[in-house]
Amino acid sequence: MAVHGQTAGAPDLHELRRRAAAAGVPERDEGLIVCENLVRIYQAEGVEVQALQGLDLAVAQGEMIAVIGASGSGKSTLLGILSGQDVPTAGSAEVAGHDLLAMKRRDRLSYRRSTVGFVWQQTARNLLPYLTAVENVMLPMTYTGVSRSRRRARAEELLDLFGVGQCGDRDPDELSGGEQQRVAIAVANANEPQVLFADEPTGELDTATSDEIFAALRRANKELGVTVVVVTHDTLVSEQVQRTVRIRNGRTSTEVLRRVATDEDGVEALTAEEYAVLDRNGRLQLPSEFTERLHMRKRVKLALESDHVGVWPDPAARQAKSEAEEGLSDAGLPDGDPPGEGPSGQA
Repeated sequence: MAVHGQTAGAPDLHELRRRAAAAGVPERDEGLIVCENLVRIYQAEGVEVQALQGLDLAVAQGEMIAVIGASGSGKSTLLGILSGQDVPTAGSAEVAGHDLLAMKRRDRLSYRRSTVGFVWQQTARNLLPYLTAVENVMLPMTYTGVSRSRRRARAEELLDLFGVGQCGDRDPDELSGGEQQRVAIAVANANEPQVLFADEPTGELDTATSDEIFAALRRANKELGVTVVVVTHDTLVSEQVQRTVRIRNGRTSTEVLRRVATDEDGVEALTAEEYAVLDRNGRLQLPSEFTERLHMRKRVKLALESDHVGVWPDPAARQAKSEAEEGLSDAGLPDGDPPGEGPSGQA
């Protein structure tokens, strides 16, 4: 029986709209850290600078990841927001259930004291010069009401854990750079944070000492259960984690996932696969070496295949590539890259 043009039992227009809206919203990422369409805009000398341009990121509890990117890519801005030192302009960012856009000033202070820990690149910024190593580790606990006897015991436990127990009574200027950073990691873990952020923690250290610092971060991750996010430009450091996230132009562009695989002979080997990151709006960044090689400009052609998506330059770009190669050939130069340039088209 039809009622006002509808079949009995059929959903009304309001219900159809509700279903359509629900179907159009992608499922929210889950994790201890979740950023969606994160934007940060600065005003610098009257010029608007977009440090983050719709960044998406999810980090699971207990994970240890590296975030890499060129200078100006937005990685330090991201770290500042997640650690509560900066406030995003738009989008959403949550860490351990804390909405970083909605937090008030007092909430943000409490968040920095108890939910997250932070290690700076400059060793001098991590420790107070007039306190000994053990006193530096004890200091954050005074803000959270930990008894003095418990503060001392935990500080000594952390210094022992990170291999600098013998440095407890020394001032920072009596410590090496590597010892200072390990004491700083102990300070960052004093109030049992859920997340530890480290900004270029090995940037001022030699390779051997850098390995010691990264071993300390791994120890914090495995033995204390803290989630660790390291921002670095050092590819050797980034290769020591299971997941490396690259930021480019204010967005996550690629991820490298590392796994231990066992071959048919039972031999284990570390494998690494790089993936482009597809955001909630279906956007991804093609590597510049790909687009330069194929002369992709402005428009590309897409084709949906049974198990992949094909991407091709438009005919005009193909023609430009062909003419460029003919020009090189006529000049007696080999086809491919112009002289003095590599595969990415950069000198």
